[in-house]
Amino acid sequence: MASNGTCPMEVPQPPPWTGKLITILSIDGGGIRGLIPATIIACLESKLQELDGPDARIADYFDVIAGTSTGALLTAMLSAPDENTGRSSPARTSPLHEAPLPHAHVAFFRLLFLNSDGTCRIGFLTPMANILGRMRGPKYDGVFLHDKIKSLTRDVTISNTVTNVIVPAFDVKTLQPVIFSTYEAKADPLKDAHLSDICISTSAAPTYFPAHFFTTQSPKGQTREYHLVDGGVAANNPTMAAMSMLTKEVLRKNPDFRHGSRPTEYSNYLIISIGTGQPKQAQQYTAPECAKWGMLQWLYNGGFTPIIDMFSHASSDMDDSLMGDASSVDIATKENMEALIGVGKNLLQKPVSRVNIDTGMFEPVPCGCKTDVITNEKALADFAEKLSAERKQRISKQNKS
Repeated sequence: MASNGTCPMEVPQPPPWTGKLITILSIDGGGIRGLIPATIIACLESKLQELDGPDARIADYFDVIAGTSTGALLTAMLSAPDENTGRSSPARTSPLHEAPLPHAHVAFFRLLFLNSDGTCRIGFLTPMANILGRMRGPKYDGVFLHDKIKSLTRDVTISNTVTNVIVPAFDVKTLQPVIFSTYEAKADPLKDAHLSDICISTSAAPTYFPAHFFTTQSPKGQTREYHLVDGGVAANNPTMAAMSMLTKEVLRKNPDFRHGSRPTEYSNYLIISIGTGQPKQAQQYTAPECAKWGMLQWLYNGGFTPIIDMFSHASSDMDDSLMGDASSVDIATKENMEALIGVGKNLLQKPVSRVNIDTGMFEPVPCGCKTDVITNEKALADFAEKLSAERKQRISKQNKS
C-alpha cells in the first residue's frame, strides 16, 4: 500500500481514458552520457516514493516510455517485467541488482564500450589511429554489450513490457525509420521484436558499433528482416515519435483512448524529456571552418565526431553543457563516469532553464517566486505530484467502472 493508504502500487497503470492526461517519459541517446538521465530518473522515482510509498515504480506512472540509443537501454530497464514478480525494476537500483544508483550503473554502462577480448580502447587512441580505425570498421565490436543486453532482457518482446514502449531505429536497407512500439507489436507479430534486438539496433551508432540484423516471425510462418542502426539517425529526441504514435492509436480507435480522450491536443500531454548534455565543443564549430572539411574532418575532429554528434544532438527540457571527457559519448573511464553522475546531481540543483532559440543557449526561467527561479529537483517534485494525482484518479475511476 502507499504511504497514505489510497493508492496500491501493485496495480498496472490504468489506461488514459480513466484519467485526464497522457503521460510520456522521453530519454535521449548519448552513449556513456546516459548516466545523466539515469541519475535524473532515479531522483524522480524517489519523489514518487515519497508520495506513494517505497513500491512506486517509474513505469507505474507513464503511459509511454520512449528512448533512443542508450535512452532505449534505460527504457528497457524501466519497462521489462521482473522474472519473478512481473513488475518493473526500480530505477534507483541497477539492472544487475548489485547496488543503488549510481555506482552499479557505472558497471553496466562500462560494458557498452568493451570489445570481445575485454579491452577498453576508449580515450587511448591517437587521432590518426582513431581515423584509420574508423576507416576499417566500427570502433567497438559490441559483443559484451549484446551479451549483457540479452541476459538482462531475456526473451521479453516489446509487446510484453509493463508499460507501452516506443523506440526508433533506422533501416539501412530500406533507408526508412523504423519505430518499434508496444502498441503496434500487439497488433502485428512481425513488429513484436525482442527487447534485446531493439536495444542493440538503436544503440548501433555508425562508426561506433556494427549495424544489427535480425528477423521476426509470425505464428503463420511469415518473416520480416530488419537491417538497423542507431535510432538517433531518425529521432534522437523520441518525444515526437511517441506523440505521433499516440495520435495514430487514437485514429485507429485504440480502446485505451475511448470516452472522449483527445491526445492530439497538446494540453492533454504531461511530458518529461531528459537529455544527455550538450557538448560545449559543438559551440566551437563555425560555418567557415566546416566549409573546409572533407570526409575525415567530419568523421573526426579534435577528439570528437562532428557528423555523429550533430545527428545525435537534441535539445530537451532537462539538459546541461558538458566539456572535455564528459562531452564524449564513449569515454568509459571510472573517473569520467563518476563525473557524469556528478553532472546529473549538479543539474538537479540548477535552476530550470529553456533554450533561447536565438542563441541556442540555456537560460534560467523566472518562476515569480521569492527566489525568482526554481531548481530542477523542485520541478521534478512538482512533476511527481502531478503524476501521482493522475494515477490516483485513474485507479479511483477504474475501481468505480
